[in-house]
Amino acid sequence: MKKKIAIIYGITGQDGAYLARLLLNKKYIVHGIKRRSSSFNSQRIDGIYKDPHFKTNFFLHYGDLTDSLSILKSIAKIKPDEIYNLGAQSHVQVSFDVPEYSANVGALGTLRILDSIRSLGMEKKIKYYQAGTSEMFGATKPPQNEKSQFYPRSPYAVSKLFAHWITINYREAYNIFACNGILFNHESPIRGETFVTKKIITALCKIYNNKEKKLFLGNIYSKRDWGHARDYVEAMWKMLQMNEPDDYVIATGKQYTVKQFINLTVNQLGMKIEWRGKGLREKAYWNNKAIIEIDKKYFRPTEVESLKGDFSKARLKLNWKPKTDINLLIKEMIRFELKNDK
Repeated sequence: MKKKIAIIYGITGQDGAYLARLLLNKKYIVHGIKRRSSSFNSQRIDGIYKDPHFKTNFFLHYGDLTDSLSILKSIAKIKPDEIYNLGAQSHVQVSFDVPEYSANVGALGTLRILDSIRSLGMEKKIKYYQAGTSEMFGATKPPQNEKSQFYPRSPYAVSKLFAHWITINYREAYNIFACNGILFNHESPIRGETFVTKKIITALCKIYNNKEKKLFLGNIYSKRDWGHARDYVEAMWKMLQMNEPDDYVIATGKQYTVKQFINLTVNQLGMKIEWRGKGLREKAYWNNKAIIEIDKKYFRPTEVESLKGDFSKARLKLNWKPKTDINLLIKEMIRFELKNDK
């Protein structure tokens, strides 16, 4: 039986690394596209990469979602059965600092892939997955599902909304098998260091080991729906195995504030903290020393206060549900941090 071939854009990110492992376990031939940089940033996939001189089903190529020609050439050469577009400038706060670049990668990068599929005449061969985000809902009241109104509140979210609708447009205009996965927050031990869950766990582990003294955060009352990336990449794959393309919300249906996430983390570390003060003056104390403080520079220009997903459609049609609860997620992240904090 012929092995399926997949291209993953964003291979060096958290989701790319988990998805690559999933597809390799399913006997795919996987091609990852990564940007050229002066330093190696492929540590998340080091465990599965082998020199192509030796037998392997995993290959890396240089490319960029801002470069139409590199996209066209890679698709034409590899002739994939499936394409997963996980590439983006995905940090919400950073998207306010580099809005044009965020839009170029997140919005136009999606268009470049879809139009390459169309221009190569591969509409009937390739199945396409577009990584959407719960940030597209923004100010919409939870719970949010596939029928909820979008109200993006950052350049990142706006660029992803363009990507969402251009995916639907190419699906309807050119009959491309194209799916949007509207994924709510998903974390893991290999989450990027600047994302709030990883930032919290890294700092608290260091504070616990007397290697750091303090953690500074922004809005600790924003509410999020946190799942595990390992579970969510399975949903991506399931979408492309369906007979018809569609769009799905992927979430846990449970919601916690950033402050609650902190409390769950310190409980697992055995740290008894006390919260004192209100507003910008609120602080967390451990052994009577302030270890967490609020810094207004970490607040977004436009905040997203509350995200909570309704994944009923995915549960019904994809037979998917999250396997990892927030306590196990935090346990895995802490274990990884303590093991690697030498």
